[in-house]
Amino acid sequence: MGNNSSHDAEDSSLDVKKLHAELLQLRAEVKELQTENQGKLLHFRRICIYVHVDDSCLNKLKKVAFSAALLEKGDQMFGPFNADTTLVYKYVTTNIGNGYNPVTGIFTAPVKGVYHFQFFAQCCSHPAEAYLMKNGCGVFMAHESSEGGSTSAGNAVSLSLDLGDVVYVVLPCGRKLHDNDHHHNTFSGHLLFTL
Repeated sequence: MGNNSSHDAEDSSLDVKKLHAELLQLRAEVKELQTENQGKLLHFRRICIYVHVDDSCLNKLKKVAFSAALLEKGDQMFGPFNADTTLVYKYVTTNIGNGYNPVTGIFTAPVKGVYHFQFFAQCCSHPAEAYLMKNGCGVFMAHESSEGGSTSAGNAVSLSLDLGDVVYVVLPCGRKLHDNDHHHNTFSGHLLFTL
């Protein structure tokens, strides 16, 4: 019986050593997993910060709207010109997103999306006429003529634009417009949604 008892003690001692070794191995694996998870958590936090900054920038880009008239003050005829001429709407009431350039009269899409544009033309004793252009091609025309007096024309369109596409209004060759403090000739647009 004494032999059995010492044999059992040796087996127990081996079991304890084996369990101790397994415990040390498990602790090492847990420490390794904690380090790995800490790195993943840091990476996740960086992604969250990046996404938050990216979303806030995108939200700013989603806010695009402008409205402008030919004249701020005064009374002036525009045209007739010997060639189609881009109208420069200098009296800007709104330019959120800075897509409209009051020096060139051109709107440049700051983000890919669908935009809505309106334009109005007015003249006295002559037909009122203007063309909305996208990247150099006519899209819609506004035209109205009458027998004497003031004539006004307008049109509107929704356009799908890529980043950097340009939209502007042209006064056709030989036509003229009249504007004054009442801002009869306007060009406006806004982003409906991004694509």
